[in-house]
Amino acid sequence: MATELGCRSCHHSPLQVVLSLGKMPLANALLTADQLAEPEPAFPLDLAWCPRCTLVQITETVPPETLFRDYVYFSSYSDTMVRHAGELATRLTRERRLGPASLVLEIASNDGYLLQHYVAAGVPVLGIEPARNVAQVATERGIRTVCEFFGERLAGDLRARYGPADVVHAHNVLAHVADLESVVRGIGLILRDDGVAVIEVPYLRDLVERCEFDTIYHEHLCYFSVTALDRLFRQHRLTLSEVERIPIHRGSLRLSVVRKGENGDSVRRLLAEEAAWGVDSETPVLKFARRVEQLKVSLLEMLESLRRSGKAIAAYGAAAKGSTLLNYLGIGRDVLDFVADRSPYKQGRYMPGVHVPIVPPSRLVEAMPDYVLLLTWNIAHEVLAQQAEYRRLGGRFILPVPSPQVV
Repeated sequence: MATELGCRSCHHSPLQVVLSLGKMPLANALLTADQLAEPEPAFPLDLAWCPRCTLVQITETVPPETLFRDYVYFSSYSDTMVRHAGELATRLTRERRLGPASLVLEIASNDGYLLQHYVAAGVPVLGIEPARNVAQVATERGIRTVCEFFGERLAGDLRARYGPADVVHAHNVLAHVADLESVVRGIGLILRDDGVAVIEVPYLRDLVERCEFDTIYHEHLCYFSVTALDRLFRQHRLTLSEVERIPIHRGSLRLSVVRKGENGDSVRRLLAEEAAWGVDSETPVLKFARRVEQLKVSLLEMLESLRRSGKAIAAYGAAAKGSTLLNYLGIGRDVLDFVADRSPYKQGRYMPGVHVPIVPPSRLVEAMPDYVLLLTWNIAHEVLAQQAEYRRLGGRFILPVPSPQVV
């Protein structure tokens, strides 16, 4: 099925729709008790492929002001994310000899989980975070933060005020931006001539090969291959110099983007691998769509069988991916007793669409459900370690992707 909407990167039209997940509520629009009786906005969630530049993307654009001005995701509540950020900041500080005269800028800096490591090393930082509530937390932690959406115009203003940046970080944000071109041009504008932009994005091949359909939601507008990224940066006179595959989020790319240079060996190698994989064809994503439908059937059969046998089931992780999974499968309070989550900003609220209550993780041991559906499967090791007592008492977790598995 084709859509006349143009590609977010190269403007080609039509795009080829490869998967439709139906109408979905906004994944991070957690509800208060007072909102449960109110109508919830829902938007189509269709995944499409561009035959010109190969960018995989959703067709619907929800206004950024709606999605990001008040946000419930705080990166510091993931030990994995904080550790990952600290290791990267330490490495870049050493390799690029950053010091008091340097500037590190992060786009969508959240609560300062990354920039705090540079501050501790004596390196000046500037965070750009559009969510007012999250930016306030970062500021209170001593992270200099501008509460705005990043783009070309803001980049020009920031360069005039603070000077160019030695390092620009953009972690798990490029997929979120409605005006992709403005953000990429802004990166080129704010970056020092010999600086580097370090960008992390979930990798399309991992999403497809591991059937990670629940990472598709309205905040994630784009799903990147190295091929699509290389073509995007070239359009704006930037160079993808190096790329590495990293395990964070169960499969991501870490990109090094510079103003001058050429593709390094790592980029050329992955471009060749993607060509052999079929990146210039819709075949891989069409196969993925069929696997998503099969996964839905098998997971529902498992959960329904457990309920019929009298087992109590809860879930863990009130994350956006959990919202996609629960709403696509139609799993609500008839199946799940509650969703546990570490973040106090989420506790006391309800999952969008399905209205399952969100509670502290301590409820797992208190209630001892027989099974817990792990919605944040991307940090499975972290969660399983944190919930060792629940597991010791006989509780079991269900990992939903790439196929249902009990651990």
